Amino acid sequence: MSARTWRAIAVAGVLSGVPSSVHAAVTRRPILAPARAAGTMLGRPTVTRGAIAHTAITTFWTLVLARLPRGDRPAVVGAAAGLAIAAVDLSIARRWFPAIAALPTWPQVADHVAFGALAAVELARPAPTGA
Repeated sequence: MSARTWRAIAVAGVLSGVPSSVHAAVTRRPILAPARAAGTMLGRPTVTRGAIAHTAITTFWTLVLARLPRGDRPAVVGAAAGLAIAAVDLSIARRWFPAIAALPTWPQVADHVAFGALAAVELARPAPTGA
């Protein structure tokens, strides 16, 4: 995997949760609830399991995005891809994992849109030079 792809995974993985975190803070919901809910995909609702699940899903979708053309507007293309990813991810996760279904929908969609935009922009950046 290229350095550019690793960077995209890291940046998008860390920053894409900002929309739901801000929503949680404003609405006084537990900020780590989405992480715990993601943990149920690996058995128990823990932050550690949630981080592992999130990292795996982020890596998978970043690798998919790396194969798609981004054109001259990667943020727009990535945001649209993020919306499509939200439709897939959330429809599956909400059906199989009640803790994810219990989360507010729109902040989760916003996280996916942010993920797509961030990952696509990072993937479009020139490869780092030098060692």
